Amino acid sequence: MVMKKYSVILILIISNIFGTEGYFINPIISGAHPDPSICRVGNDYYIVNSSFEYFPGLPIHHSKDLVNWELIGYGLHRKDQCDSDMNLLDVQSDGGIHAPTIRYNKGTFYIITTNVYSPSDGKPGIMINFVITAKNPSGPWSEPHIIEGAPGIDPDIFFDTNGKVYFTGTHSPGDMNANGIGEIWIQELDIKKWKLIGNRHTVWDGVFGCCTEGPHIYKEHGLYYLLVAEGGTGKNHAVMISASENIFGPYEENPRNPILTTRHLSNEYFVNSTGHADMIELEDGRWYMVSLGKRNDLDGDANMGRETYLMPMKWEPTIVKWEQVSKDKWEPIRYLFPVVAPLTGRVERFASLPYDDKPQYINNTIIDDFVDENLDLKWIFIRVPKDEVYSLSDNPGFLRLYSNPNIIENRKRFSFIGFRQKESDFEFKIKMNFTPEKDKVESGMIHYQKEWNYLTNTVFKSNKKFYLEQKLKEKGKKVVTLEKTLLKDYDGNIILKVESKKDKHDFYYSLDNGLNFIFFTSMDAIKILDRNYTGALLGLYSTSNGKVSQDYADYDWIRYKDFIK
Repeated sequence: MVMKKYSVILILIISNIFGTEGYFINPIISGAHPDPSICRVGNDYYIVNSSFEYFPGLPIHHSKDLVNWELIGYGLHRKDQCDSDMNLLDVQSDGGIHAPTIRYNKGTFYIITTNVYSPSDGKPGIMINFVITAKNPSGPWSEPHIIEGAPGIDPDIFFDTNGKVYFTGTHSPGDMNANGIGEIWIQELDIKKWKLIGNRHTVWDGVFGCCTEGPHIYKEHGLYYLLVAEGGTGKNHAVMISASENIFGPYEENPRNPILTTRHLSNEYFVNSTGHADMIELEDGRWYMVSLGKRNDLDGDANMGRETYLMPMKWEPTIVKWEQVSKDKWEPIRYLFPVVAPLTGRVERFASLPYDDKPQYINNTIIDDFVDENLDLKWIFIRVPKDEVYSLSDNPGFLRLYSNPNIIENRKRFSFIGFRQKESDFEFKIKMNFTPEKDKVESGMIHYQKEWNYLTNTVFKSNKKFYLEQKLKEKGKKVVTLEKTLLKDYDGNIILKVESKKDKHDFYYSLDNGLNFIFFTSMDAIKILDRNYTGALLGLYSTSNGKVSQDYADYDWIRYKDFIK
């Protein structure tokens, strides 16, 4: 008897309210959501994050309370936004969309960001800075408006109170046109023609002397504030701020810098690498900061990569210099500067709610029965997918994933669809129907970090027999088969399951619709531990291993549940 499918399309099931009254848990957006930028419109908050080579790109989350966030769309959600100068079709790993800024002005949302692209022919890499706009943050978003003559990465767009608009970017020291990071520059931007105008001003080269990037401009308390990240995106990451009476400087450093870092904390603390931040004022005048950070789940690292964290902040006066007012008298010049996490000075795992009457809900389950005509927003691809890679209509109620000849290797658009891993401890299950015509075609599940680091559990056919095989790719090593077993009594249907416990992954399969699960193998989690830029994906994978094929796998459902510690 076939059970009727539930009408749920990859929804997050609300499992419970966070257990400690008055507190929320960090990160607020888990799973590979780095470089957060935030804006507010009334009592609505929006965050955009870097997306690198993933598509759709530029995920946009919405919240009413700063702790419960819903994915509402993507800034780059159409192929025609990504298939010309703004190329995400064959972009290299760790390339693509870096460090966006989201802002709202006079009825329009703006996202400004960089596409970092290295041509496959070995020519020098290019960095394309562009802006997209929308009336509704859930979309549709415009075609990219490329800002010609804007070097470097990590752009910011700032709307001044006098009506002028400014572009703030990062470039290599001593060379305005070089790729790289190091110095912050500001120039006026004409948003009608999308052109830089006037003179370019280099305004800041950092405090640490390393990797000054991620600038944001604010105007508060009669001053212009320049917020930047420094120290590199690893464990020396930090947030710095300076202020000036003029947008083009000179900027006075906050003597209390850095205002946020975990560089002084050990790996015993729950998070490291905090930095690349943005600030937001609430309706009642309070202020908060969002930043990226990386959990210390295993060996000072975590498979989720860099995620989005929330901290309270307040403004306090600080002496920045002394001014001589007479022959014998000097008076201090004080600027207001932000103090982040005023009581502890660090990102807290458990922190007080921004709104006492709005508790945080823990969403830890993903269910998709593939009954809708469109994919849920949680599903993403590695690069813009081929048009024929999947279908929800060829076999209604199933996701059909076609067996692309491409295997997982650099810059290839292989048959894959996945979602961001959210916790180190999780359970992931899929039900698949797979009866290929050709040998060596394989389909199943994948735990993906990069082309050079992934784990597959796939079914394949050989001489009319079916096998389950686990393969591992580690950086600098060839793909190796860790385990293989003959699937006796295989009728085309199989459930694959992985149970992860931070330091170990256990794999199972079922041939009787989940009544019984057979242990397959175990593997140390360190083998696919994130050492990369983007964080891990869990998903579905199929390949015909270089041969043209009409074969496919039909996925009946997926189930994901994580376990928050």
